[in-house]
Amino acid sequence: MNAKAVKDVLKAHVGRAYAPYSGFPVVALVEAEGEAFLGVNVENASFPLSQCAERNAVAAMVLAGKRRLERVHIYSPQGPIPPCGGCRQVLMEFGGPEVEVVLHGPEEEVRTTLGALLPLAFRL
Repeated sequence: MNAKAVKDVLKAHVGRAYAPYSGFPVVALVEAEGEAFLGVNVENASFPLSQCAERNAVAAMVLAGKRRLERVHIYSPQGPIPPCGGCRQVLMEFGGPEVEVVLHGPEEEVRTTLGALLPLAFRL
């Protein structure tokens, strides 16, 4: 997908996030094997049970039978935000240090890699 199309999809879906406690909606799109998979954050009153957008997008990818990330996009209206540590590890499980991560905000974007975000990833 081209950059504008990705950002349009992200912005169109951010309202589907369930973030009544933090007021911090996030939508993620992972590109894998030529397809795109979306996820939004889903909060819960028992905060540890909340789910991150990135992990939900990976779950959609896995459900579709895909196993290899090509690129990750994350959008929040609050600006470009990096994935949490847990999501970094999950993303690394299906990608590698060279996988591009694009952090989108309403006006700006930051490009980095999984390796830069998690230089000492856990590997079996």
